[in-house]
Amino acid sequence: MTSGAMTPDAWRAAGRTMSWRGLRVFYRDSDGDRARNREPLLLLHGFPTSSWDWAELWDDLADAYRVVALDYVGFGFSAKPPGGPYAVFSYADQAEAVLDHLGIPHAHLLAHDLGDTVAQELLARDRERATSASSRVRSVMFLNGGVFPELHRPRAAQKLLASPVGFAVARAMPRRLFERGLAEVFGPHTQPSRPLLDGFYQCASCDDGLHNYHRLIGYMAERPLYRDRWVATIEHPRIPTAFAIGHRDPVSGAHVAERLHAIGARVTDLPDIGHYPQCEAPGAIADAYSSFRAAF
Repeated sequence: MTSGAMTPDAWRAAGRTMSWRGLRVFYRDSDGDRARNREPLLLLHGFPTSSWDWAELWDDLADAYRVVALDYVGFGFSAKPPGGPYAVFSYADQAEAVLDHLGIPHAHLLAHDLGDTVAQELLARDRERATSASSRVRSVMFLNGGVFPELHRPRAAQKLLASPVGFAVARAMPRRLFERGLAEVFGPHTQPSRPLLDGFYQCASCDDGLHNYHRLIGYMAERPLYRDRWVATIEHPRIPTAFAIGHRDPVSGAHVAERLHAIGARVTDLPDIGHYPQCEAPGAIADAYSSFRAAF
């Protein structure tokens, strides 16, 4: 985290909440009191973190777009009910609900990790709509994530959380293990700073959120179940689509970039960056996104 990025407390104070099916959903809207005439850009975060992941990029993006970000239920500063719902389809519902709440009929997307799958579901819904005029998504850039389920390489902690003993792992997970798991997916030369790790932990542990992580990991089982539905949205895109991939990511790095190049996707390669490009190289992501948007 740089000195210019908001702390989690400041991020929360700058945000708002809305009710979705009786549950609190936290979101940020860069426009606030500004004239609302900029193109909307919706940011979709990943697991196990929150919308605060975008703090380093926020100001750069907000200079050009109306930027909106949310915490899915179970994450960050949103409600964390023991029973969920915790599923990709629900997260996509929440994203659409935030846009509806703000009166935004359509938006561009910038997604990461679990957020990639949420974006793929939103794209799949657009494919089912009657006309292109009724589509919600105008373009999408994906950062590192499990866009091809068969290429996803979960870490040991993720496998444990998804196992029958996941509830015990979530209850007993020490802070040092949470932090070590994050550091292991960053690039070797772009390791997370102490303030960044502190912020990740603060957002994740708010309202005892870490105790739900065995439930939140369910998206890993959903990906292969709905593979055809979701992978079709990137293998046969109907809107401008791009990727920015950190190669040093052991979960979804160089091997995913290789597949994307093979299908002719537009890819910004980040050879020395890990799983969190928006935190490790925010300037590079801002440039890549600007270049992508300038192309159409």
